[in-house]
Amino acid sequence: MNSKEIPKHIAIIMDGNGRWAQKRKLPRIEGHRRGAISLREAVKACIELGVKYLTVYAFSTENWKRPKEEINFLMRLLSSTIKKEVNELDKNKIRVRFLGRTSMLPEKLQEKIRSAEERTKNNGRLNLNIMLSYGGRAELTDAVKSIVKNNIKSDTIDEDLISGSLYTAGMPDPDLLIRTAGEMRVSNFMIWQIAYSEIWVTDVLWPDFRKKHLLEAINDYSGRIRKFGGL
Repeated sequence: MNSKEIPKHIAIIMDGNGRWAQKRKLPRIEGHRRGAISLREAVKACIELGVKYLTVYAFSTENWKRPKEEINFLMRLLSSTIKKEVNELDKNKIRVRFLGRTSMLPEKLQEKIRSAEERTKNNGRLNLNIMLSYGGRAELTDAVKSIVKNNIKSDTIDEDLISGSLYTAGMPDPDLLIRTAGEMRVSNFMIWQIAYSEIWVTDVLWPDFRKKHLLEAINDYSGRIRKFGGL
């Protein structure tokens, strides 16, 4: 595949863990466990293909409404995954960032997040953004608060300023947004950044998502003409 056809930034709404488990009469938490394997495979594939940014929707602000048992498991899974994977991430020159209202996360998880970000901050082979306690509206709200706090005059506010006040400041917007499990909505994910992203939806549930599906999405993306509102 021509390197020019590879998106610089891919974003993924990792959906379908619960349905994957339900279909197999397994606990929902097993779907999340298998979903973590799919994320590892997606990261590996992005490195092989030369993708520079991968942003994944791991836990939304709305997910706090889920049963306490499931939330607690997800927090433990995230904590153990960070501990287990950080050496490999650093070895492969991957920079990992956790973006969202992370102050809402358990303190021990926050400590592991800070440690992983510090350890990998100088890496640049792949930028991996894991959206935790994240919501697109919350991100825009926080951006507005930041602008107001800095006493910026209203007539100087433009799109570049807003983009620079988001959690993803300094990063390119996603070229390609992938959603698994067949849902036709963006679910409050990167609602500013995906304004001109190409969207690819698959019925494949996230725990079953592999490199071949990523390649299918990229092949479809490479055949599109991106006009950005022009002719």
